[in-house]
Amino acid sequence: MDLTATTAELASAAVDVARVLPTRVHDVVLAGLVLRADGAGVELAGSDRDHAVRLERRALVHVDGAVLVPARPFADTLRSIEDERVRLVVEGSRLAIRTDTARFALPLLDLSAHPGIPSLPPLAGHVTAGVLASALVPVSSAASKEDALPVFTGVRIHGTPDRLELIATDRYRMAFATVPWTSETGVDVLAPATLLAEVAKQPARDERVAVHADDDRVALRWAGGSVSTALLAAPFPDDRARKLLEAVIDSTVLVEADALAGAVKRAVPYSGPHGSVTLQVDDGQLRVRGNDPQAGESEESVKATVDGNRLTKTFQARYLSDALKAFSGRRVELKIQDGLRSTVLTAQAGEDGVELTYLVVPLRTSV
Repeated sequence: MDLTATTAELASAAVDVARVLPTRVHDVVLAGLVLRADGAGVELAGSDRDHAVRLERRALVHVDGAVLVPARPFADTLRSIEDERVRLVVEGSRLAIRTDTARFALPLLDLSAHPGIPSLPPLAGHVTAGVLASALVPVSSAASKEDALPVFTGVRIHGTPDRLELIATDRYRMAFATVPWTSETGVDVLAPATLLAEVAKQPARDERVAVHADDDRVALRWAGGSVSTALLAAPFPDDRARKLLEAVIDSTVLVEADALAGAVKRAVPYSGPHGSVTLQVDDGQLRVRGNDPQAGESEESVKATVDGNRLTKTFQARYLSDALKAFSGRRVELKIQDGLRSTVLTAQAGEDGVELTYLVVPLRTSV
C-alpha cells in the first residue's frame, strides 16, 4: 500500500476511529485501525465486535492495499504532524508515515486475525444530521455513565411514521425529544447513549443521515462514513418514564436559559459538599442560592415571568446545568411541581422541528 493524503483530513478520521475503539484489550488486534486504499481513496475502519466505524477520505493512491496498524499511535502521530500532506507506505513489516522532513514507522498487526467490519443492518429511515444532533446530544446527557446498570446508559430510539422519538434517564433526570424524519420500516432500539451522541456530531449539519437497525445492531450512515453498535439487551422502563411527562404543575416560570445557567454556574462554588443549588420562585424573578458552611453563601436574582405558587426547590447543580445547556439561546419554561416530583423544562420547538423536554428531580431537604 502506498498513498498520499491531506494530513488534517487523515488525522481527524484516525482520531474518530480511535475514539470508538477500546483502550485496554487482551487482543491488540481489536485496538487496530484498518486502512484500505484503492482508486476511490482510503477507508479508515475499526471494530471491537461491539462497535464498528468506517470513514472514507480522499487520497492519491499509488499502490492499492490494506493493512492493520495500532489505532491510537497512528492517530497521535498524524495529529502531531504540521506538514500539509503526508505519505503512507508499507515498508516490510511496518507502515511508514512520511513527510518531506520526517519519517515515522508503526508495526503492522495481523490483518487476517481482525474480526472485520460488520455489514450495516437494514435501513429504517432518514433524518437531517443537524436535527439529529440537536436532539441526541441533550437527550444523551441524561443517560447514566455507570456501567453497573447498562439500561440507564442507553438512549431509547423509537420511530413513528413521521417522528423519531429519543428518551434517556439515569433515574434522577430524564430527557425526551422528538424530531421529524422519513421512515422506511420504523425502529425501536436501546443503544449506547455516549457513542451515538459523539457520532451524531460528525456529519455536516445539513447532511442526510440514514438510520439502520435490526434486533442486534443500530447504525448511522452518511456520505463518507458510518458507525454501528450492538444494542443494549436490558428492557428500557419506557412506560414508567413516559408517565413522568404527565406533570401536575404548581408553578410555571419562563426565563432566559442562558441567564439562569449563568447564575447556577456562579452559585456552584457555594454549593456545598452535595453540589446543590436552590431555586426560589418569587414575584417576577427566580432567586438562585448556594450555601456552604465553609465556602460561604451566594444569592442572585434572575428576571422571570412567574405564574402560580411561590415554591423553593433544591437541585444537583450539575443536573440543572446540563438541562439548561440543552436550551441554550432560548427561553425555557420551568414547570415546577410540589414535593419531590420532577421539575419539567420545555421550550417552543425550533425551526428544525426538534421538541425537547428535560426533567430534573429535586433533592430532599431537611425541614
